[in-house]
Amino acid sequence: MNEHEWQEIIGAIGLFTLLIIVVTMTLWYLVTGRRSRSALAREDELKALAEQAVAGQRRTERQLAELGEQLTDLQGRTGSLERILKDVE
Repeated sequence: MNEHEWQEIIGAIGLFTLLIIVVTMTLWYLVTGRRSRSALAREDELKALAEQAVAGQRRTERQLAELGEQLTDLQGRTGSLERILKDVE
């Protein structure tokens, strides 16, 4: 093989290497972009789920507060009924 043939072989290997690097980097960029978009979508879903959970907790707290007030009122009425019944006896 003469010197010119070696230069063509080295040039072809260099071009194929460059092509492989460019394709690999492009695929890497696309894959990482897709991963980041997926991660953001999951974060948004989790954020919405957390907001729903907080809203549910607040509703439960309001309902428990209302039940507590009703229980206090019922205890007061029961106490007054007991006094009335004791007075009647």
